[in-house]
Amino acid sequence: MLDFVNDLLNLKDTTATSYRIEGNKIFIYVESTTDKIPCRQCGKETELHGPAQEVKIRHLPILGKQCFLVIKPKRGKCKYCDDSPTTNQRLDWYEYKGRNTKDYENHLLYSLINSTISDVSIKEEIGYDAIDGIVGRRISDKVNWKRFKKLGLLGVDEIALRKGHNNYVTIITSRTNDKSEILAVLEGKEKVDVERFLRTIPSKLKATIKGVCCDMCDAYIGAAKSVFGSKVPIIADRFHVAKLYRKSLVQLRKKELVRLRKTLTPEQYKALAPAIAMMVKGKGYATTEERKILSKLFYYSPPLKVAFNLCCKLTHIYNSHIGTRVAKRKINSWIEAVQASGLTCFKTFIKTLTKHQTEIIAYFKGRHTSGFVEGLNNKIKVIKRRCYGIFDVKTLFRRLFLDLSGYDEVKCLSTMQPA
Repeated sequence: MLDFVNDLLNLKDTTATSYRIEGNKIFIYVESTTDKIPCRQCGKETELHGPAQEVKIRHLPILGKQCFLVIKPKRGKCKYCDDSPTTNQRLDWYEYKGRNTKDYENHLLYSLINSTISDVSIKEEIGYDAIDGIVGRRISDKVNWKRFKKLGLLGVDEIALRKGHNNYVTIITSRTNDKSEILAVLEGKEKVDVERFLRTIPSKLKATIKGVCCDMCDAYIGAAKSVFGSKVPIIADRFHVAKLYRKSLVQLRKKELVRLRKTLTPEQYKALAPAIAMMVKGKGYATTEERKILSKLFYYSPPLKVAFNLCCKLTHIYNSHIGTRVAKRKINSWIEAVQASGLTCFKTFIKTLTKHQTEIIAYFKGRHTSGFVEGLNNKIKVIKRRCYGIFDVKTLFRRLFLDLSGYDEVKCLSTMQPA
C-alpha cells in the first residue's frame, strides 16, 4: 500500500512511511531520503543534527478528501560558520515555512481561474487571506517579457473601476495568433504613464509589433508616436470612428423629431413610428425594403435623408476592401460632400476626422481593429461584478493574467494534477 502511496505522491527525495484517515482528511507521514543539507549561511554541507519540529503541509486532494503531508525535516549543523548554526532541510516540493505544497498552491491557482477567492476558499476550506497571499506571492503584478516571442497587435484602452468616480485605468494588451495577453494595468490615462510603460518593451519585441490599436485619445496616440515614431502604425479603431459619425446622425434625428412632433398631426407622426424605430437601431446600412419604410420619414425631413445617406456612404467605404490611397481619396470626397450638403451636424466629427486622418487611414492597410480590447473590457466588467469590485491595479492585473493566461502558465508550473 505504501508503494502505491509513493507512486501517487511522486515527490522528489521523499518517501511515505505511514498514513491515517480521519473523517474527510488523509494524513500521510513522509520522510526525506537525502542527507544533503546546505548551510543557510555559507552554503556548505552540514552534519546531521537530529530532526526539526514536525510540520503539517496541505497537499492535493485524494479521492475527494483533504490530504496533509506530515514531515519532520532533517536538521544539519555547520562546522564552518561561527557559532555552528543549524539549518532545516529544504525540499523542492514545498516552500520553507510554507503550509502548502507547491502542487497544491498550483491547484488553488487553477481553481481561481474564472472564479473568486471567496468561492475557492469555501470549496477548499482554506482561509481567504491564505489564498490571497498565494496569489500575491506566485503571480507577479508586472508583465514578464521573457514569456513573449512576439507581440503582434497592441491594444490601448481605458476602463472605469468605479462608475461616476472618474477613476480610470489604462489597459494595455497584445494580440498574437488569436490570443490576447495582458501587458499592463496603469493608473489613470495620462500620456506620460503610457509612454513610460511602452519604453520598457525590449527592443527585440518592439520589432514584432504590427500596430497599435486605440481610440482617438490624444494621450494614447501621442505616447505611441513618441515611443515608436513612424516604424509602427497607429490605428484608430473603426468602431470608435463609426460611433462618432453615427452620434452626429442621432443628434440630427432628435432635433428633427422634435420639429416634426410640433408640425405634424398626431396621426401623421404616429405613422412614422416604424421608420423612427429603424433609425433608433443605428444600422450603418439599409436594405431596399427598409428604405421604403424610411422614405416616409425622409419625406418630411430631407436633411435627415441626406445625413443618413452620408453615414451609409462612410460605412460602405469602411466595408470596402481598398488600400490606404483609395480610402484617403474617398474619405476626402466624403468630407467635400458633407460640406456641399450644408449640414452642420457633422462639423465636430469632420474636425476629428481631419485631425486623426493618418490613424484613421491606417486601418485600411491591415484592417485591424480594437475588437480584442473591447472584448477584454467586457471580461474586466465580469471580473469586477464577480469579485464585487476591484480597485487596486496590481490585483486587477493578477486576476486578468489568471483568467487570460492562467491555464497555460499554471500548467507549466504544475508537476502533478489533482488525484
